[in-house]
Parts: sequence; structure tokens; C-alpha cells
Amino acid sequence: MKRLILTLLLMSTILSTRAAIQTQTIEYKQGDQTLEGFLAYDDAVSGKRPGVLVVHQWLGLTKYEKHRAEMLAGLGYVAFCADIYGKDQRPRNVSEAGALATKFKTDRALLRARVNAGLDTLRQQPQVDTQKLAAIGYCFGGTTVIELARSGADINGVVSFHGGLDSPAPADGKNIKCKVLALAGADDPFQNPNDLAAFESEMRSAGVDWQIAFYGGAVHAFTQPDPGFVNAGAKYNEKADKRSWQAMKDFFAEIF
Repeated sequence: MKRLILTLLLMSTILSTRAAIQTQTIEYKQGDQTLEGFLAYDDAVSGKRPGVLVVHQWLGLTKYEKHRAEMLAGLGYVAFCADIYGKDQRPRNVSEAGALATKFKTDRALLRARVNAGLDTLRQQPQVDTQKLAAIGYCFGGTTVIELARSGADINGVVSFHGGLDSPAPADGKNIKCKVLALAGADDPFQNPNDLAAFESEMRSAGVDWQIAFYGGAVHAFTQPDPGFVNAGAKYNEKADKRSWQAMKDFFAEIF
């Protein structure tokens, strides 16, 4: 009987903890464009806490980013998934995803405006300590959070997971106020060596507090069980996924 009671109490604790993660779809604007993001937080945590912006990969805002936001909420953060493409812009295939991603990569001013709109929405959440903010992004989103830093955003840090690390406007590195962590696959065929060299040069020239971690044996999209297409150059890697998530947690412990 005593063992049964203890088991029931344990189950009750687990269920109540799970139920504490609250999620919400939030509409917001950037100019005339309506965007639709996703908020996650733990309502069992009292007081204000750090906020983390999550930026999606090239397929747009999907269950993947929402799951990451819930994981962040479980760590005690308020997480908000930004919508870069727009409420009605949800790619149905890789062709549409590629066209949308290219549109924003070739218009960095628009990309920065969209990601800053997401950051502003995160700031507005009552649970957020606005002095403790960070952004993470995956693939396309990894590129985007570095553009957020280059925009001069007043945040503590950004983490790029297998994002494109190019340097289209090297002088913009001087605008970066936060710490930068880039997590990359050592065998990622989509990571151009010339871009990497230009990125590193930009960070050094601007005096940015930056880090790059390479994961051996990992290719592109190593944190995503479903990268959206079948390609030997884009594949999930469990070790790299776990190690990069831990690197992010350590980075957050430092900046917050």
C-alpha cells in the first residue's frame, strides 16, 4: 500500500510538472505583414525570467521549433518562436522553402526587420526579464540570429545551430553587442570554407566575444530528425544534437 501511494504521488508530480508548461499562439506585425509565433513558458516558475527567441529553419515555423521552445520552457526560460515568413507563408515542399529562404537571405534588411519584430514580441511578454534575452536558430534560423546580432539588438547572446556562417557586410560586425556561439557540423557540405573564413575575420575585426564548436562526423541539420529532404549532407546526429544542446545551456548559464 505504501509503495502504491508513493507511485501515485510520483505520477501526480510528473503530470503536474508537464501541465505547468503553457503554450500560446501569438499574432504580431512587422510593417503590414501579419506574423504568427508560438510562446512557451512554465507557469510553475514565479517571477520574471530570461527570454529566448527561437528562429525556424527553412521550412518555416513547424512542430520542431515548437518542441524546442517547450524544452526551453522546461529549463525555466520563456521561449518565443518567431515567424520570419508570415502567417500565411508555410512552405509545402523544399522548392517553396528554398524560394522563401532565398528571398530573405538576399534581403538582409528585411530579414533583420522580421527577426527584430519577433524579439520585440518576446520582450512584451509579462514573464520576461527584458535585461536577460537571447536568440537561437536552426539552419536558416541560425543565419538569422547572427543577423539579429549584426542589427545591433540589445541582447545577451545568440546561438546558431548549423546555420550558414557567411559575412555579406563585414562592417556590420561592429554593431554586435552580444556574445556569439556558432555550433556547426565539421563535415557539413553546405558550410563554405570561404564563408567561414570571412565570418571569423568579421568577428575578430569587430572584437566580438565569439565561439565556434565543430562536431566531428556531423553534417548539416544535425539536430533535426527530419531535415525536410533526403540528402547525405543533411542528417540527424544524436551525439552532436545532445552535445550542442548542452553547449547552449552552458552558454546561457554564462550570459544570464
